[in-house]
Amino acid sequence: MKQHPLCTDCEDKITPMDLPIPAGLKHEWSKCESRRQFLGRTGKVLGWAALASLFGEVGLYHRALAAAEAASGKDNLRLPHFAPTAKRAIYLFMSGAPPQVDLFDYKPNLTAQFNADMPASVRGNQQLTGMTAGQARFPIAPAHWPFNQHGQTGTWISDLLPHTSRMVDDLTFIKSTNTDAINHEPAIMLMNTGNMNAGKPCLGAWLAYGLGSMNDNLPTFVVLQTKTNPKENNQPVSSRLWSSGFLSSEFSGVGLRSVGDPVLYLEDPAGVDRETRRKMLDAVEEINRQTLAEVGDPETNSRIAQYEMAFRMQSSVPELTDLSKEPESTWELYGPDAKEPGTFAYNCLLARRMAERGVRFTQVYKRGWDVHDNVVGNLPVLCQETDRGCYSLVTDLKRRGLLNDTLVIWAGEFGRTVYSQGGLSQENYGRDHHPRCFTVWMAGAGVRPGVTYGETDEYSYNVVKDPVHVRDFNATILHCLGIDHNKFTYKFQGLDQKLTSPVPAFVVQGILA
Repeated sequence: MKQHPLCTDCEDKITPMDLPIPAGLKHEWSKCESRRQFLGRTGKVLGWAALASLFGEVGLYHRALAAAEAASGKDNLRLPHFAPTAKRAIYLFMSGAPPQVDLFDYKPNLTAQFNADMPASVRGNQQLTGMTAGQARFPIAPAHWPFNQHGQTGTWISDLLPHTSRMVDDLTFIKSTNTDAINHEPAIMLMNTGNMNAGKPCLGAWLAYGLGSMNDNLPTFVVLQTKTNPKENNQPVSSRLWSSGFLSSEFSGVGLRSVGDPVLYLEDPAGVDRETRRKMLDAVEEINRQTLAEVGDPETNSRIAQYEMAFRMQSSVPELTDLSKEPESTWELYGPDAKEPGTFAYNCLLARRMAERGVRFTQVYKRGWDVHDNVVGNLPVLCQETDRGCYSLVTDLKRRGLLNDTLVIWAGEFGRTVYSQGGLSQENYGRDHHPRCFTVWMAGAGVRPGVTYGETDEYSYNVVKDPVHVRDFNATILHCLGIDHNKFTYKFQGLDQKLTSPVPAFVVQGILA
């Protein structure tokens, strides 16, 4: 029998672990190497192995390990890149696209232009959706509700948002946000993952991967979906929005349900006590580690981590969702809706409780903002469902000192047209998708309170000052959490992938504290 470690006709099976490489690199392989990854890196790593055999293992150990880390995309994870202003973030996502001209982007001169044709020069050659491209005309539909100035900043806010109006001095408004996508699915993917195509990690997954957990007993990234109102146009959302994409599945968002058990299958089966459960998980882990040693699939590590997290969540999740010890002041702030699981106010209260417990990233989805018609009928309901919850969350965090290191984000996937989709009357109108400009707001750690950034034209149709692309918006969020978006990459399919995509993106310096 030949004894050369690389010969092809040995009787014994040769594995990568038999190669003459440093022990530390062997450990790295056993921890995260898959067969596909091994084959893709064989040339590079065997080169280091050959040098190690010539010059000695000790001298090249650190360089060999660094090469393996660089190949796996882990050399950039010396995070944060700089001192963060925010430790955690709460993202309130208004799925379906709120109409900026009805809520935040005050255009008083439009009132006199009711039902007038919007000038073709304003629209230019911009793409329209198939829902309005064939309209004979594009009649201007001013906001149906009055605006008033609020706070020391004198910020104009629609009367539909009385609670938000009370905290304008704590908010940072960006009125010049814009996107590349004109339809919901690519736009919501771009907003959440930095790419219009599925398969990329979302913002929360990137943060979980890069910054890790602040609480070993709760997930790093949690998703809360607000229950739907059947009277609203509930544009669907899918788990692709909180997927880890090409990152390990352990970085995906964990959804907490509003009906029944918060997380499925956390309860022990009947007759199984905690000690028995622990022994069972230990046995499963041993099997998984044997599989990892034999196959080298990095997802095996994720499976081990997820079993352990589930075991710890059996205690932490019931405590998290038990609101019985909240003081009366909580219910006075959040209102009676917060006592009903699944409401937006309830989810905002849970988001505050998760911030207290060190959850890194919480995303709350509220669907129903797809107001193609009956804006006058639907928009007051949507605002009533969300306005108090937003105010209560920011105020609650501020009272508890948590707003000092928590970033709160409010956004949809694009804006709405100033012209009416379909028929227009004094009592009703519709609004189509509009990617050219929309309003988002932020509050808390890292951003300047009481600031309004960016401007749109008199029709709330085009940005005329300080445009902020979705990529810039995401780069700014990462910056608040201490991450340089250009350095935060992961090698996949031969590319250094990042949240902000290969297209240049810029941190919005004008809103930073």
